[in-house]
Amino acid sequence: MTDPTRRPRSDFANDKARPGRILIVDADGEARSRLRTLLSGEGYAAETFAWSGALLDAPLPEAPSCIVVDVGSPAAEGLDLIERLKRRGEPLPVIFISDSADVTLSVRAMKDGAVDFLPRSFARQDLLSAVQCALELDTKRRSKAQLRRAVTRRFETLTPREQQVMDGVVRGLMNKQIAWELEISEITVKLHRSSMMRKMELRSVPDLVRASLSLAA
Repeated sequence: MTDPTRRPRSDFANDKARPGRILIVDADGEARSRLRTLLSGEGYAAETFAWSGALLDAPLPEAPSCIVVDVGSPAAEGLDLIERLKRRGEPLPVIFISDSADVTLSVRAMKDGAVDFLPRSFARQDLLSAVQCALELDTKRRSKAQLRRAVTRRFETLTPREQQVMDGVVRGLMNKQIAWELEISEITVKLHRSSMMRKMELRSVPDLVRASLSLAA
């Protein structure tokens, strides 16, 4: 049987460091070492932990990351890890490796945010594909979070009246409709609207709508 953690030595010659961090959780020291060798050989920065608690006690990477967790009981270990990461506001993508054939647990894990559920006899390419997918998901998540933080900071600089005008614009109201609703003049609405767009660093209504949606996300 071919060892999925091995590949021809010549493949390592042109390796380049890949973006992203892989956090490996496995109680089996030998298995941890094999996974780390496989992923490091592919250019990934990999870090290992003997159990999920050790991972949760360590500072998580600020770069796009994912977790590869080998569990004997997904309900007791992997699902709890996902839930605790969510509660901390750090919902890193998780890839499960398990011999469990429990379809219910597999489905629950995927619904809770697991990227993939692989058997211990996984093919090397299946793991690498799952890792790449997980890192892409985390990259997008971080990008959205960064945008949301930036938009929130700008929104908080608006006056209460400018926020009301923004709400009207996002709802598709014209200046005169906003003026009627707020019981102010249309000229005043235009002034507030101009100031609001400048503070939000936006140029168009579609951009404003997208920014508003990011605030609600």
